[in-house]
Amino acid sequence: MSIDLAAAEELFAVSTDATVGLEEEFAILDAASLDLVPRFEELRDLAAAEDAVLSVAIAGELISSEIEIRSGRGEDLHDALRRQRDARNRLFTLAESRGVALGATGTHPWADYRDQRNIDTEHYRRVVDGLRYVARRNNTFSLHVHVGARDLDRAVRACDRLRPVLPLLLSISANSPYLDARDSGLHSARSQAFTKSFPRCGIPDAFGSWQAYREYIDFLIRTESIIEYTQVWWSIRPHLSFGTVEVRICDAQSTAAESEALSGLIVASVAQALRDIDEGVPFSDPPRRLIEENFWRAIRFGQDGTLLDLDRGEGFPAAAAAERLLQWTAPVRAELGIDPAFPSRNGAQRQRQAIDAGASMQEVFAAAVRETSQTYVQEAETA
Repeated sequence: MSIDLAAAEELFAVSTDATVGLEEEFAILDAASLDLVPRFEELRDLAAAEDAVLSVAIAGELISSEIEIRSGRGEDLHDALRRQRDARNRLFTLAESRGVALGATGTHPWADYRDQRNIDTEHYRRVVDGLRYVARRNNTFSLHVHVGARDLDRAVRACDRLRPVLPLLLSISANSPYLDARDSGLHSARSQAFTKSFPRCGIPDAFGSWQAYREYIDFLIRTESIIEYTQVWWSIRPHLSFGTVEVRICDAQSTAAESEALSGLIVASVAQALRDIDEGVPFSDPPRRLIEENFWRAIRFGQDGTLLDLDRGEGFPAAAAAERLLQWTAPVRAELGIDPAFPSRNGAQRQRQAIDAGASMQEVFAAAVRETSQTYVQEAETA
């Protein structure tokens, strides 16, 4: 396989700002026990035979007990959401007909990663062969948002500007307190298990230009560190196959409303970063080590903690992260018609409240799965 960087430049040259693609990952569960079950191939084959729309909207991930829904390219956020709601409804209907439930938390609370079967594709065989334990250990679920960006240089510089934003988005989205049948003590155990383990993952360096980023990719190719671009797993990256800025920092969301609100906030953040670049808005580019400080705080405490204002060198309540991003993105949100609303407590906070009240791990997860089954299908039906 080859990585065609010249073709990527051409693709971004004709890309359109603020087109949107959504990717939501779900755990495939036994409806009674809520254990992970390896039934992706069954659902994929049924979709291929029975539902032409769903067959192109679903995709496999690393393990056979995970399934992803993709909106495809929407001309804007609202178009992408319409597509995604339709695909969700089809998937949940198919899953229910086969006695399968779908979960949307960043981790499965008690599943043993050693029991999970990897799907049999060339890409994932390569991932498992290359990373071994690191790949096998990664049984996590997330939300990815693609936002169109014209010109690769602008896309790289937008990624640079969004690096300090990533911990705020993670704090808002934290939804995985459990891992390995234990309360991890974290709000996003998914981030610790995946982002802190995979190579070329988490908060990237600032590159400053497409030329510098290209030199980095060329180095990885020349040294045989990667042979396909998706082996660059940064939490934000220009996606060279789609002509987009892809934001990959968020946990999967237990409710459709939260997933859609996060998607809207991410789209607005990318669009505002591009606008700020075009208008020459000054930007202080903080060192990665300082952004990592906020990244850890988001992993550990989510919305319950304190994040750092890196310009001022002082703390602020993490619960104010969404409002800060809403204020910053107000100009483009007004133009794009994006007005996300978030609940008073995010997924991790709701789970931790139940934990503190004495609920068992099984009861906490069952409540999250109920939220998913009730809201994702309802959103599709009422769109």
